Amino acid sequence: MSEAMQWSSVISKQPSLEAAISEVVDRARATLQGPPTVGFLFVSSAFASEYPRVMPLIRRHFPDLPIVGCGGSGIIGTDAQGMVQEVEDDMLVSLTLAVLPNVAVQSFHVETDALPDLDGSPNAWVDRIGVDPACEPQFVVFVDPLSDGINDFLAGLDYAYPGMPKIGGMASAGFGSTKSGLFCGDRFHRTGAVGMALSGDIVLDTIVAQGCRPVGSPYWVTESERNVILGLSADGDPDQSEKPPLEMLREMVADLGEADQELARDALFVGIAQNAFKQDLEPGDFLVRNLLGFDPRQGALAIGDRVRAGQRIQFHLRDASASAEDLEVLMRRYRKTAMGKPKPVGALMFSCLGRGKGLYGESNFDSGVFADYVPIPLSGFFCNGEIGPVEGSTFLHGYTSVFGIVRSKH
Repeated sequence: MSEAMQWSSVISKQPSLEAAISEVVDRARATLQGPPTVGFLFVSSAFASEYPRVMPLIRRHFPDLPIVGCGGSGIIGTDAQGMVQEVEDDMLVSLTLAVLPNVAVQSFHVETDALPDLDGSPNAWVDRIGVDPACEPQFVVFVDPLSDGINDFLAGLDYAYPGMPKIGGMASAGFGSTKSGLFCGDRFHRTGAVGMALSGDIVLDTIVAQGCRPVGSPYWVTESERNVILGLSADGDPDQSEKPPLEMLREMVADLGEADQELARDALFVGIAQNAFKQDLEPGDFLVRNLLGFDPRQGALAIGDRVRAGQRIQFHLRDASASAEDLEVLMRRYRKTAMGKPKPVGALMFSCLGRGKGLYGESNFDSGVFADYVPIPLSGFFCNGEIGPVEGSTFLHGYTSVFGIVRSKH
């Protein structure tokens, strides 16, 4: 086996499942020197009725290879000309094969409605996943969107394996369909979560592009109840006299330009700073959540996540321009921080169904920006929700593109 990492990502548009799998297997194998050690598989929801046949067909070629994946209404992969394609609502199979020397690989499936207690010992989670935290595993996970306990599952992974990167997404189905699917080992699963733990000489660099840009200034939360913000004060001193959040919001919007004021009517979000004491907050420092509504009597704001007093928030706007700008900023930052480190060999991309052509008016936008900065094989799918870290904790996102970039440690 070659001692260098190798990565091959290919797609097939064959209308027959058998022909599509045969094509991706043959093309992926042809680019590798030596047998693969891990695989990732994404199958269009156009094949949903045939999902139970996927792994038996794959196992004809790879009887023992650790493979995980899922179904998606849009699939991402590299075509025969070496170009990354984001194909939405069409028949497609995407296969990634990798040779990862000195990397231990463990696949797993868990039912998310029967998870260990988050107040108990993390050993119960370790036993369920089957990987020693001392190995410092890094995770790629896929979940069924209709299963219960998804957020508890992510919290449990962080509890048992703190600080380790976890990326992935919720499987997606075509319009009007509820059929999604998960692939792991030699099995097809309708429920729960599947994942791959990678340990050893591997680094999974993550980029979480939430598609927003901050507007106005940050604020301190002075009073809250669950997901309702009851009091805010201006940034710089949390002890300053507070105002009702709705009044703060109206003042902020009034200071925006005409175009941003119009955008704020329909595309206004709240970013929660994950490090409240960082001096200069930047894109990537916030967990972006929906602004759900407001109470004009109390001046309170309701958002799509819990918030507590002492945290900082900043309002955000989202549109195609903001999304493109956010991704460019994060890619420039990644290229700068990656200088002097081992070169990456491949990457996975998990993008929201609300991005892609519907947001940008053109195909292959996010993957194209990524390729401009990191020209390596890329695969993935369009998700019902994206999984990725913000400031070391793992969250379920929306309207986001998450990238996991693979390289060796040395």
